[in-house]
Amino acid sequence: MGILLVYDVTDESSFNNIRNWIRNIEQHASDNVNKILVGNKADMDESKRAVPTSKGQALADEYGIKFFETSAKTNMNVEEVFFSIARDIKQRIAASDSKAEPQTIKINQPNQTAGGAQSAQKSACCGS
Repeated sequence: MGILLVYDVTDESSFNNIRNWIRNIEQHASDNVNKILVGNKADMDESKRAVPTSKGQALADEYGIKFFETSAKTNMNVEEVFFSIARDIKQRIAASDSKAEPQTIKINQPNQTAGGAQSAQKSACCGS
């Protein structure tokens, strides 16, 4: 239903793998799967950062997906990411359900011919 693409902001090679992961998703996942790009370890000192926030946002914009920076260590934006993807999935499902034709089963209704001449059969209980 949803995929979080997570890279380490202190490791450029993990960021560079995102394009490959997206290609794999496009080849093997549903077309409408929700995706969010997540840069983790945002709590790290700027001197250790290999991927600037602007580069992560630019990649997310290129693919038309949401972007968050998080810190699993400090819990920064972790809940927000999960709530965001859950909301997106819920909205997508609700939208697709409203487009689908309702599937209903009608019971205890007699079949009617074009003229409506056929009458419903009465059931009898206990010989009456």
